[in-house]
Amino acid sequence: MSKDPESVNRWLITLAVMVPTLIEILDTSVANVALKHIQGSLAAGEEEVTWVLTSYLVANAIVIPMSGWLARLMGRKRFLMLSIAVFTASSLLCGAATSLAQIILFRIFQGLGGGGLQPMSQAILMETFPPQQRGMAMGIFGVGVVLGPILGPLMGGYLTDNFSWRWIFYINLPVGLLALYLAGAFLFDPPYMERRQRGEMVDYLGLALLTTGIGALQIVLDKGQQDDWFSSPFITTLTVVSAVSLVGLVFWELRHPRPVLDFRILKNRSFAIGNVVMFFGFFAFFGSIVLLPLFLQGLMGYTAYLAGLVLGPGGMLALVFMPVAGKLTERIDARWMLAFGMLVCAYSLHIMAGFNLHIDFGTAAFARVLQGIAMPFFFVSLSVVTFAYVPREAMNTASPLYNLLRNLGGSFGVAFVTTLLARRTQYHHSVLAEDMTPLSPAYELGFEQIRNGLAMQLGEVADLAERTRVVIYQLLQREASALAFNDAFFSQGAIFLLLFFCVWFMRRPPRGKHEGFVE
Repeated sequence: MSKDPESVNRWLITLAVMVPTLIEILDTSVANVALKHIQGSLAAGEEEVTWVLTSYLVANAIVIPMSGWLARLMGRKRFLMLSIAVFTASSLLCGAATSLAQIILFRIFQGLGGGGLQPMSQAILMETFPPQQRGMAMGIFGVGVVLGPILGPLMGGYLTDNFSWRWIFYINLPVGLLALYLAGAFLFDPPYMERRQRGEMVDYLGLALLTTGIGALQIVLDKGQQDDWFSSPFITTLTVVSAVSLVGLVFWELRHPRPVLDFRILKNRSFAIGNVVMFFGFFAFFGSIVLLPLFLQGLMGYTAYLAGLVLGPGGMLALVFMPVAGKLTERIDARWMLAFGMLVCAYSLHIMAGFNLHIDFGTAAFARVLQGIAMPFFFVSLSVVTFAYVPREAMNTASPLYNLLRNLGGSFGVAFVTTLLARRTQYHHSVLAEDMTPLSPAYELGFEQIRNGLAMQLGEVADLAERTRVVIYQLLQREASALAFNDAFFSQGAIFLLLFFCVWFMRRPPRGKHEGFVE
């Protein structure tokens, strides 16, 4: 029997959806730091073991867009509890796996169980709070979204180093049981939620196209750079399969009376623009999150601990500002807050685009702090503006699409920056190498200085000239890589600047005591 929404405390509902969201996001990154240990324990190859990550991401990406349909099929509370149960049980099986094939299979089930947790949790929160209070709800929800990527590597590293890699999966048992209890006690299916009717036709073709298209796309994004993109027949074939399936999916779903993924909701202007902003915003944000530690550890010689100190304050500030941004949406037009978040993000990336190989700790940390302050305003405000005029009964349809584009934006962003970094490093290397000739006075001066320095350390050894050239080549490679990082940071900042103009095409959301309305 469905409960009255007012009969359950809203903050208990928030807690009930925060816990499963947090553990699902944790597991997208917790296994990264344990990959070498898993490889050694299961006697797997270096390339093969990455399927432990890819299998989870693929399964996760497939379920996210169809979670609204699954909720209508079996009831949202039942679907959410089933997802938590599958996620928790498969986590235990991952921990107990004795071969690579087993852990990949169980990670697929873990991804299938976790795929519905984020979109359903967001849909529940959007329905539970009135439009003018959704910002606060999204601020609290955003704490879980931000906390997951921060805690994931830290927790994974601690458990792996002090216990075993298996504990990164076993730790999900108590949290999963708590999430299962909270969902059973405090969540409900609202009376207005649409349910599958007896005899209703199942959209089997839509399911097949969605599964094939999203699954193939996720593999392409995850493995593309590793396999040199379209020089690989495997990547080329999957790209064609994904493109044909996804294009076919759009045409088929627009004509189907009961689609798995309902694109008709994109007729809502604010929701459609919000999805575009979310995709490209997380494209730029996740790309920069990958780049900064690579720059610090790969070029600046920072240890993992020092890199964590640079990244940590920004993450902590993001946690602090999430509820603050949510509360401010009740008094300030969320579009202005969204614009502010974009501009500060663009400025932080502008600072990163000016990094060189001589920056100090404070410069790197300051840029990250600015980003940490900006992201809550971006994430919370965008959610408020995007969903402001989505009817409550359409939340189950809207949230999966929104979360799908957010995840795909992050995947595209990471694939883009890693590829751009490789290509631009090659370009800058070739440009800088043009002046590395004996005909260049600057090169000759530098050569002599380095040669004299080596001579003081090693003496006049026979291969001193060759050793000097090796040092110069290494310096050249570092400078080329640094310039490539500058290009990548600049491109991410430019995306935020371009998105700034999209904000003003979205409708002003309700705030304060004004109840607002939905289309």
